[in-house]
Amino acid sequence: MSDTLMKTYNRIPLTFVKGEGAYLYDENGKQYLDAVGGIAVCCLGHAHPAVTQALCTQAATLVHTSNIYQIPLQEELANRLTKVAGMDRVFFGNSGAEANEAAIKLARLYGHTKGIDTPQIIVTEKSFHGRTMATLSATGNRKVQAGFEPLVQGFLRVPYNDLDSIRKIADNNKNVVAILVEPIQGEGGVNIPDADYLKGIREICDQNGWLMMLDEIQTGMGRTGQWFGYQHSGARPDVMTIAKALGNGVPIGACMAQGEAADIFSAGKHGSTFGGNPLACAAALAVINTLENENLIKASANTGKAIVNGFKEALAGVEGVSEVRGQGMIIGVELDRPCGALVQQAIEDGILINVTADNVIRLLPALNLTSDQANNLVSTVSKLIKQFLSEQAV
Repeated sequence: MSDTLMKTYNRIPLTFVKGEGAYLYDENGKQYLDAVGGIAVCCLGHAHPAVTQALCTQAATLVHTSNIYQIPLQEELANRLTKVAGMDRVFFGNSGAEANEAAIKLARLYGHTKGIDTPQIIVTEKSFHGRTMATLSATGNRKVQAGFEPLVQGFLRVPYNDLDSIRKIADNNKNVVAILVEPIQGEGGVNIPDADYLKGIREICDQNGWLMMLDEIQTGMGRTGQWFGYQHSGARPDVMTIAKALGNGVPIGACMAQGEAADIFSAGKHGSTFGGNPLACAAALAVINTLENENLIKASANTGKAIVNGFKEALAGVEGVSEVRGQGMIIGVELDRPCGALVQQAIEDGILINVTADNVIRLLPALNLTSDQANNLVSTVSKLIKQFLSEQAV
């Protein structure tokens, strides 16, 4: 490994040189079934021909101009994206953290237009919103924040999936302007809230004049079996952020808004040098087209359900398995102990998995995973879990 790279990652000593569909190949030609997907990024798998063609065509035509000029592909993407999202307007950046920064700025500006000098945003425990100063301050993980004090002020933290704690703040705080929450917590351990959670948040926001802001960076673009996670509940947010799967690996993020929130930003209040350039927008349009043309939203729901049911059946009664949960193609298998060692064991068996929150095996495979690939994923990972737990018991 290079000594010239900053030590911001504990990198696994594994190098990939090629990707095709659901598989990655290392420098020795070994094949791996990718159930991480660049952490929910490669929703179409690797080297999808539609994205490849879009990138090659656009790269040979025009990569970048500037947002001081009109960008037709950006306008086309905005039209397509807001339509499927049920939103009115969109700002394009380059990442999920940037999308959340835009949402935080929008909420603060909204508060000031209401005469609130110190606007506050409610966020949740175990959340993850990024690693910029504002987004790590909003994140509910002390490890992410440690060493970067003083944190950005203006965030109030409540337990996830707890409407009563939000109502208590509403009764006692007149400076709150918004709530920022994930429909499903990804980094926090694939935590799926009660069915009425988002609807409850929507009602509280309406009652108090707050903005409901959803971080759909991991759940968006078909991951949960709907275009966006909120669509399972029908609780449409005022502001929604996405990134990850939007470009299938090409960096692009978006902050969308509807209603009053869509008119908060004016010229000069926010911006991005690279955000929404022709190359990134061409990739994102190819992703949207492919999701629609290949009916992958429905496939995500069906395949994800089959994977969850497969794990539940394979791991039924296994001591040490706490819960199997998932929605669409975001799946978690929670154990009663730390299980980071499973990552390397899975690599040896040709499967790429992720462990988050120390004890949750998180699976984020491509939405176009075949049934054979899904069965292989379930059988291999289940075998590894049983083996791991039996060895721990000795």
